[in-house]
Amino acid sequence: MPTSRPGLQRSQEQRILAGVCGGLAEWLGWSATLVRLLFFAVSVLSAAFPGILVYIILWVLMPNRPPAHPGGPGVPAAPTPPHNPGD
Repeated sequence: MPTSRPGLQRSQEQRILAGVCGGLAEWLGWSATLVRLLFFAVSVLSAAFPGILVYIILWVLMPNRPPAHPGGPGVPAAPTPPHNPGD
């Protein structure tokens, strides 16, 4: 039985601007750098592919993936209490 993968969502971890390319990369199982380079190349080399417009539409339509941990990206985890060997 095939495993189901989550729907297309903007990435929290592979985010540079809005997480669109990172989300596409995670969904496809590709490198985020590769997706960004391909998106840029197709946008620049093709007059029929308005890259910035497609990016903005995907930004609006793709839901934001919930953070992997409750603090969200860039928020440090709660500090652990110090360990006292004499106690």
